[in-house]
Amino acid sequence: MKILTKDDLISALREIRNKGWIRNARPGNAGGVGNTLEDLLGIAENNLPIPNAAEWELKCQREDTTSLTTLFHCEPSPRAFNFVPSILLPKYGWKHKLAGFKYPKTEMSFRQTINALNRTDRGFGIVVDYNEKKVTVSFDASFVDERHRSWLESVKTRAGLGEISPQPYWGFDDLFHKAGTKLHNCFYIQADVRREGKIEFFHYKKIQMLFSLSLDKFIKAIDEGFILVDFDARTGHNHGTKFRLRQDKLPFLYSQIIDI
Repeated sequence: MKILTKDDLISALREIRNKGWIRNARPGNAGGVGNTLEDLLGIAENNLPIPNAAEWELKCQREDTTSLTTLFHCEPSPRAFNFVPSILLPKYGWKHKLAGFKYPKTEMSFRQTINALNRTDRGFGIVVDYNEKKVTVSFDASFVDERHRSWLESVKTRAGLGEISPQPYWGFDDLFHKAGTKLHNCFYIQADVRREGKIEFFHYKKIQMLFSLSLDKFIKAIDEGFILVDFDARTGHNHGTKFRLRQDKLPFLYSQIIDI
């Protein structure tokens, strides 16, 4: 593997940008946009060979995607309650759509992607509490859609229609520590995409260097709905609670941005 300095990498990325449209080297691979760029740079997957700079990463996205980016997994506190399988699933879950087919008839589901701007049609949302320095999961029965009325009646029996008690949360400091282990300084590249029949081409046109993850900006991103929390649990398995980021909002999280 060849060794790159930061200046080497910047120069190589500029050259790739100047080439214009480049054919996808990994067709059929969802990560083809990043893999193709790594191939062009001559580096191994997810391994940026800059000496003494392990804090740097290479992140690449299609500019036309609306997909959410998973930042990290983090279960809510207090951890001793084991909230998702012990409280959210049994008290607020609903019958899994494959119950009685792929799974037992009693299989329950709790799948919700929630944010701080809007409640889901089952009444769940996020509240950012700046005084207590925590992000809480909240339930408000008044937001439940009429089509979930029978489910709401079952919640009334199982948990009552007030706020979740005890209320799941993440402390600001815990979230920032977790984010800091995942979100290093990075070269962030966005690519335009075009297709000719079944052949895909990328133009790596926007290159930025992102420095210094900011706690204030990270919490603000949650408050403004850029970062969402994704629950994905069923009776037989909890797939984990994910913090996910809206497309193109990664630069928002950093204190310093340099356009290349």
